Amino acid sequence: MTTADLEEGVHEITSAETAYTDAPTVKRPGDEDVCAEKDAHSSFGGSPAQSAMDVKGTAIDVPYAEHESLPIAVPRLRRRGLFGQLTLLAEVENPKTYLRKTKWFITFIVALAGSTAPMGSSILFPSLSQISKEMDAPTTVVNLNISLYMLSMSIFPLWWSSFSERLGRRTIYLVSFSLFVLFNVLSAVSHSISMLIVMRMLSGGASASVQAVGAGTIADLWDPHERGRAMSIFYLGPLCGPLLAPIVGGALAERWRWRSTMWLLAVYGGIIVIFIFFALPETLANRKPLDGEEEATVERQLSRISSRQVVHLTARWLKVLKMVFLDPLKVVLYLRYPAVLLTVYYASITFGSLYVLNVSVEHTFGTNPYNFSTIIVGCLYIPNSLGYIAASIFGGRWMDNIMQREAKKAGRYDEHGKLIYRPEDRMRENAWLGAFLYPAALIWYGWTADKGVFWFAPHVNDDVDRIHA
Repeated sequence: MTTADLEEGVHEITSAETAYTDAPTVKRPGDEDVCAEKDAHSSFGGSPAQSAMDVKGTAIDVPYAEHESLPIAVPRLRRRGLFGQLTLLAEVENPKTYLRKTKWFITFIVALAGSTAPMGSSILFPSLSQISKEMDAPTTVVNLNISLYMLSMSIFPLWWSSFSERLGRRTIYLVSFSLFVLFNVLSAVSHSISMLIVMRMLSGGASASVQAVGAGTIADLWDPHERGRAMSIFYLGPLCGPLLAPIVGGALAERWRWRSTMWLLAVYGGIIVIFIFFALPETLANRKPLDGEEEATVERQLSRISSRQVVHLTARWLKVLKMVFLDPLKVVLYLRYPAVLLTVYYASITFGSLYVLNVSVEHTFGTNPYNFSTIIVGCLYIPNSLGYIAASIFGGRWMDNIMQREAKKAGRYDEHGKLIYRPEDRMRENAWLGAFLYPAALIWYGWTADKGVFWFAPHVNDDVDRIHA
């Protein structure tokens, strides 16, 4: 082959490429959607494309993988949860892609909701003697409205957490807090001690939804390395409840008697319902239907019901009853693992002693030798809550630092050079500090209160006790 032939071949190839490049563009169906999606990703501030080279060496654009981290809003009609279409804050496909300010706003709402349960338990502490006199009931019986409230708080989360995995977080929040408002209204109008105890027990179970679902909402929003600080802010809500409730409850009881505290809880619960209704989207990740779920949703015509369908329908109802009453109790099976059993045992001891102390404050400092008024007794709960707040603010960062330290010490890095965190690293020195200082603080509080020592002495150690609890 001669040089002239090669030059002629190159000329033909170049002419063909020029003709291909200058040819009019033919739009295919869906090209507009691709372009619109590309422009939409650019509007979020991300880089929509990266450069590549075609066969001629010309730069072309191909989709950039980072667009997957951008928030993608769910259409209003496809939003999940009870009345999800009415939320002002849009639901997104991946809640972890929310802007940080949006994450903190949702965390604030959940923390606000989390304050209701401890607020409901502690708001009556300063006025227990009033209830005893008005309803002519012994102190032991009156204290049942606190103990059964706490009992329902410990049991109902088993069902709330199980239902939230099927119905979503938002639905559980709305239903539970609507019931909380109802039961507190009935508590305020109670005409007997038995009615008060029952309504208080039900309101405690309704308010306990945040204990089960709140931490799940935080996990939906935040990555593991940011979760410690987010959880510390979330727990500020449940810990500020015991700080403010006895003070407000003491002032209300002294001015308008104890029923006013129940009306306050009802109003506060109504405010929480409004916040959740308009500003809390569903954050639970989408999941594929389980086997049989799609079939269970198919409508059956009554005219075609056969004996086989009746059997199938009965089996489906039995499955629903099992899901409602038995499935939530499966979590108890985790107690067969020693690590879980020891953790639950330790937490139950600290939580139980915590409320024993809270109930004892009104009796100890409202009688001889202290004889404090109702509002002063309410103020005595301030040191307790200051310990809660200090532990919440600094505890989250402290645990994050421990996890980071242990990960570096063990040299745990992924392929991108990022640290691999393990939640169990948080227990390290925290477990040892709590194991020794917490019992010591309990002994000190009991001894100083029994001997009638100056009121400040028991509460200094009570503060230390709350930090380790």
